[in-house]
Amino acid sequence: MAAMPAMLVVALAALLAPAAARIPGVYTGGAWQSAHATFYGGSDASGTMGGACGYGNLYSQGYGVNNAALSTALFNSGQSCGACFEIKCENQPGWRWCHPGSPSILVTATNFCPPNYALPSDDGGWCNPPRPHFDLAMPMFLHIAEYRAGIVPVSYRRIDGTWAQFLEETTAGGTAKGPEKPPKEHGGSRNSRTQEVPCRKSGGVRFTINGFRYFNLVLITNVAGAGDIVRASVKGSSTGWMPMSRNWGQNWQSNAILVGQALSFRVTGSDRRTSTSWNAAPRNWQFGQTFEGKNFRV
Repeated sequence: MAAMPAMLVVALAALLAPAAARIPGVYTGGAWQSAHATFYGGSDASGTMGGACGYGNLYSQGYGVNNAALSTALFNSGQSCGACFEIKCENQPGWRWCHPGSPSILVTATNFCPPNYALPSDDGGWCNPPRPHFDLAMPMFLHIAEYRAGIVPVSYRRIDGTWAQFLEETTAGGTAKGPEKPPKEHGGSRNSRTQEVPCRKSGGVRFTINGFRYFNLVLITNVAGAGDIVRASVKGSSTGWMPMSRNWGQNWQSNAILVGQALSFRVTGSDRRTSTSWNAAPRNWQFGQTFEGKNFRV
């Protein structure tokens, strides 16, 4: 009798397998938390280009004006680069700078807002630890608040991948599979909204290979789903899988000699889903080139 539940599970898994390959990851919002937001970069957000995540031209990389610089408390030494946040302005008694209806925006972390210890944290040193703070691209700030406000209180939340992500996805060019065990539930308040708020990107994950023969620096961009990468590996056509280390932002390095080999990449997001891009770069790849691989489905 004890073996019966296991047999039923195996049978059920076999029945669901074809459908599982077509089911995308499921994302819900976590708990709303409090912070403040300012803006920078000008009306066209041109001043937000570059930044501490290494993305360079945010327009060509697919991030556009939907970006933000994070304070120390949120930036996490670059590990939050690429993460998506939903943000909405919060009016306070006697203070009405938020747009009617408190519309929310979805932005990607692309830069670091450094602390300014010469100013108090509540009067100019907005990004000083331990304050959670977003320095938004100006067009995004104007979506939620009046220009003359300058700084506004906001509520924000990260996306939260649910256990439905364990369903394995398989498509041509790579695989995206779920975590080995369920992620912990995000303890939100009862009135937290539960709409899906993943990073939505067009096309695949992009791998830009820089460096030289003994030093490969790979910039990983345009990541859907959780948006941020916490682990990366590379495989040459003549090697096994080799872990890469974070150099800065979303630049990952390998000291292996990979010239002349087709390259595959495996990346894991903070939601613990993993995507493998087989043979993303051909044998004749050159430093400075960008290649597209398998993205996470959302």
